Amino acid sequence: MEGAIRTLDKLRSLEQLYRQGFRSEVIDRAVDKLLATETEQALAERRDLEARLSAYEGQFNLSSEEFYRRFRTGELGDEIDLVEWSVFYEMYQAILERLEVLGTGR
Repeated sequence: MEGAIRTLDKLRSLEQLYRQGFRSEVIDRAVDKLLATETEQALAERRDLEARLSAYEGQFNLSSEEFYRRFRTGELGDEIDLVEWSVFYEMYQAILERLEVLGTGR
């Protein structure tokens, strides 16, 4: 966590410099590359999770959205397969949110 805070402080410093008119092609390219790399990784994770969710949907003949709604209300029990499915669904939702922030959309 401490490393993340230091990174945020550094990013805020860069933001402040850019707001004051500072420009650097090196920083621009580095940021573009970082964002592209993060986007590629998130898209790969999304594909992996989509495959996992699809397998559960086929096994239980239920969409992940409907499953998760019913699982959260306690209708489906707490078998290990269902718990795993719910975790994968939550991970999938988190990836979609990350992609939204990165500008890739859902």
